[in-house]
Amino acid sequence: MELNAMPVVAIVGRPNVGKSTLFNRLIQRREAIVDDRPGITRDRKICEAEWEGHRFFIMDTGGYLPKAKNVIEAGVTHQVRLAIDTSDLILFIVDATSGITDIDGDVAELLRKSGKTSLLVVNKVDNQKREMDIHEFQRLGLGDPIPVSASLGRRTGDLLSIILSRLPVKNIACEAETVTKLAIVGRPNAGKSTFINVMLGEERMLVTEVPGTTRDSVDVQIEINHQKYLLVDTAGLRRRSRVKENVEYYSTLRTQRVVSSCDIVCVFIDAKETIAQQDMRVIREATNARKGVVIVINKWDLMKGDQDKIKEWQDVLDIKLQGIQYIPVLRISCKTGFKVKQVMEVAAQVAREREMRIAAPLFNQMIEKINRQVQHPTVQGKRIRILYGAQVGDNPPVFAFFCNHPHLIKASYKRYLENQIREHFGFYGVPLTMTFKKK
Repeated sequence: MELNAMPVVAIVGRPNVGKSTLFNRLIQRREAIVDDRPGITRDRKICEAEWEGHRFFIMDTGGYLPKAKNVIEAGVTHQVRLAIDTSDLILFIVDATSGITDIDGDVAELLRKSGKTSLLVVNKVDNQKREMDIHEFQRLGLGDPIPVSASLGRRTGDLLSIILSRLPVKNIACEAETVTKLAIVGRPNAGKSTFINVMLGEERMLVTEVPGTTRDSVDVQIEINHQKYLLVDTAGLRRRSRVKENVEYYSTLRTQRVVSSCDIVCVFIDAKETIAQQDMRVIREATNARKGVVIVINKWDLMKGDQDKIKEWQDVLDIKLQGIQYIPVLRISCKTGFKVKQVMEVAAQVAREREMRIAAPLFNQMIEKINRQVQHPTVQGKRIRILYGAQVGDNPPVFAFFCNHPHLIKASYKRYLENQIREHFGFYGVPLTMTFKKK
């Protein structure tokens, strides 16, 4: 997705006026987190919407809080200004049940000064009676207010038609293109958002020292060496037993869904800590789903040549990664820039190897060599022999082995076969699927 390929509509307004509910209604699925507490949408989220055969992007922003003292609220204020600067049309959402507030006035003033085309949308107009009371919002100086009820879907179709009439004329037809999707996951404050900011060269993600500031998953696209990547920064992973709040629980489910739909999972870990159970859980989930996996240990600059800590880390990796040693482990520092570019280089390599296809003659040459060197031990007096094999799938790779007694193949021999495939052909960072069929 390139934001310059289709028009962008930004949703702005103070907290808790229903921006995320409207966002979900307009894109016709639940993407932004919805909760009754103000300020839940801390970061911008961009999704594609379609109406009457036309497509455009809708950007959900954090609630605009002028003169905010809280560091997160101040960051969200900056986010809204960025959204205004990068959008083609602005939907200013106000609340019919609370009337005009001082913050509404501040936002309206900001929008008038921006010079951008804006629509004043009065939310929570759940019935005809409330619709009669919206005219007071004309005092904001942004034209006639448009009544909707995001929660009920009332008049949202009318709003979409008005949006189309106000959008600039662009060629919004999007051709299919290959985009590698990377999920950037990890526990809170592991440096996920900082990494994306470094790659983009701008403060697009909200970054503070407070753990858990990315509550929703946010998609951004970059292009490296003519290959496009969609980076999805997710909410920090937490153990489910500790996910007590509705918001954190939904964010955790969102992270799991992102992992299931991506190509490569980059698991970020704080070098000051160690690999925790939730890190291993997401790694196992990714390998079970046959996703490419890269482990990134961030803040490696804090090791400062401490050989004892470095050895301790290596010992932990040797224990935790038994059986999945094919996963690359990178040591970087987003703060200093140390080897940050290596993350995308390795992710690109993993993506290529996940798509790799081995020709049948080469694969069977390997099997012939295995049969000569290390044969399967006899089981129940029966000699086990692999006759031939083939790669029957890619992205993710799947291999089929044809043998005389497939149900008797031992797990240890299956591991040996996997190791031989990797030794001969690579598949760096890529889980393999092997099936055994009778012939």
